[in-house]
Amino acid sequence: MTIERLEVGQRMSRIVKHNGTVYLCGQVAADANTDIKEQTRTTLEKIEKLLIQAGSDKQHMLSVTIYVRDMKDFAAMNDVWDAWVPEGAAPARACVEARMARPELLVEMSVVAAEITG
Repeated sequence: MTIERLEVGQRMSRIVKHNGTVYLCGQVAADANTDIKEQTRTTLEKIEKLLIQAGSDKQHMLSVTIYVRDMKDFAAMNDVWDAWVPEGAAPARACVEARMARPELLVEMSVVAAEITG
């Protein structure tokens, strides 16, 4: 089986594809100087674009790990998440509180999805 890496950098690839599975590196907000809802919204927009680039989409997500800086933002993040995820296509999911790489980041998401075949 071959491994395909897209947008490869020194430390990571933004997308890795292997055996029909798409792995996205952790995605964060386009503008970290916004509230949790806006950071979640722009993070999900980035995820959606990367999934399409990789030959998948949000209906084919298998698993998502969500990191929030503070669990006090959990409900507000879920408001945006729930509106974004297609009904009946919710992936397996974990959400944990975590210290972020930059203090202004409030949310980060890492996604595993299936490639669209046929």
